[in-house]
Amino acid sequence: MSVPANSATSASDVGTSGRAPILKIEGLSKSFGAVEALRDIDFEVRAGEVVALLGDNGAGKSTLVKTISGTIQPDAGRILFEGEQVAIDSPATAKRLGIETVYQDLSICSNMDVVANFFMGREIYRNVLGLKVLRERAMREETERSLREIGTHIPSVSTAMQYLSGGQRQAVELCRFVHWGGKLVMLDEPFAALGVRQTHRGLELIEQVKARGVAVIVITHNMLHAFQVADRIVVLRQGRIVGNHPVGETTTDEIVTLITGERIDIGRRSRSQESRSPNH
Repeated sequence: MSVPANSATSASDVGTSGRAPILKIEGLSKSFGAVEALRDIDFEVRAGEVVALLGDNGAGKSTLVKTISGTIQPDAGRILFEGEQVAIDSPATAKRLGIETVYQDLSICSNMDVVANFFMGREIYRNVLGLKVLRERAMREETERSLREIGTHIPSVSTAMQYLSGGQRQAVELCRFVHWGGKLVMLDEPFAALGVRQTHRGLELIEQVKARGVAVIVITHNMLHAFQVADRIVVLRQGRIVGNHPVGETTTDEIVTLITGERIDIGRRSRSQESRSPNH
């Protein structure tokens, strides 16, 4: 649970938007035996901001996300949420704070319908002769209204989740998170299993979630998507943050260099490379 911060948020923590970070991490470190997964990480995200977290395999992205979501505990450093120092000792604590992680495989029950998934653990009942009876109509109408407000169209909320597209299932989970007061959502490779049209809709959905004041962290290997949807790009390499740039002040070549640690020109191929191509 959260405890008061050791000190109030300083004026320097307030960005150009006039808002202090909703999440602020200071000096976070985590080791697994002799392997340093995270080393002295400083990281923050503000309400209504989208931050893309990039890095090669083993860079520390998953460890950082699991630390924020309460799955693992750091060895050093502190986490502040809404200006207060917190100990996120479990995923349940993270959820109580308003922090959610949406993974590639999603936390849904595929054999249940949209309404049942939307209200999972928060069902509405009425009392009939001392018995609890589901208010199915009220739940259905609230689900439809919430999906409509965020711009998601599903022909019938009585449809089992397994019959929806990947993009629709993702939209239901994101909408559920926003509806129940979520403040920070972390999306782990959200477009990995989606087609082109569904990916475009997913990018639009992130923009709508952002517009509602929700902070978004997107973990992705797709640099194009990062530049399309993010306000800032943060790069991890070998457990350290090596880059933190607004998208308008950086380039794909610079981000690739930060990810790999070496200069790589991804914009062109040499004639010698083309002549060696199997197609020539």
